[in-house]
Amino acid sequence: MADGGSVQMSTTAKPTDSDDSGDCRVPVQGYDVHNSGDDGNSGIIEVVATVASLVLLVITLPFSLLFTFKVVQEFERAVIFRLGRLRSGGARGPGVFFVLPCIDTYCKVDLRTVSFDVPPQEVLSRDSVTVHVDAVVFYRVDCPILATNNVHDYSHSTRLLAATTLRNVLGTRNLSEILSEREAISHNMQSSLDEATDPWGVKVERVEIKDVRLPVQLQRAMAAEAEAAREARAKVIAAEGEMKASRALKEASDIISESPSALQLRYLQTLNTISAEKNSTIIFPLPLDIISPFLKGFAGPARSE
Repeated sequence: MADGGSVQMSTTAKPTDSDDSGDCRVPVQGYDVHNSGDDGNSGIIEVVATVASLVLLVITLPFSLLFTFKVVQEFERAVIFRLGRLRSGGARGPGVFFVLPCIDTYCKVDLRTVSFDVPPQEVLSRDSVTVHVDAVVFYRVDCPILATNNVHDYSHSTRLLAATTLRNVLGTRNLSEILSEREAISHNMQSSLDEATDPWGVKVERVEIKDVRLPVQLQRAMAAEAEAAREARAKVIAAEGEMKASRALKEASDIISESPSALQLRYLQTLNTISAEKNSTIIFPLPLDIISPFLKGFAGPARSE
């Protein structure tokens, strides 16, 4: 207890009980939910104010009922403060709840999943390439009490944190990793965001890399590189095909050389193929062994003369 009857604040976190009303086990920063200062002058002032509020409620019946009964939807929770202090029992809702006039205030928190676009960030990758990247983040409020007490504006804070986390995560990756490992980058960013927003009562459900835009000059250089790589692969494939074809021709020539009749059958098959194409000119190669006797006959008389 501080001097002068000041309110006792807790420096250590104590978890609250979890129930269906939207409470959670993560502590509120700088506030002890179980010991909210119900002693000394503060406790007396709260009792007096509560009694006065009840008297005012009874005097102004039934008009006061319009201001004391509140309704929250199925997807909403209400966090109630009495004289500036968080009321015990966690967040109220869904349905009807009761507040005392003049001393109770409340704020509604939407528990539905919210999505937002991270503005395009100009990121310098690890290999010194500038890229423009934007992403989509899906989050929801997991603990209404933390969302209202531990951060001023959880939505705006989550958006700013998502932008800075995107730059930090992409700054540790190469350009090739950014283009090919989007799923791993998204999972890493989601884990970092979820860990950072956990004290705020915010649960980051999913992060997706939306688009990666490269400079025009870099796009041209990558296109030229890809075209050169494809041409190199095409030349290698053509060379491998020629090598396999030459081996097959060598094996076929070895088989044909074992039988002269096989060569004649091959000639006839070639003629049949040519005639099927309806060509007017047919070239028929003659074997050298047929022409060689005639060449020898012409060569003999010429030497005798």
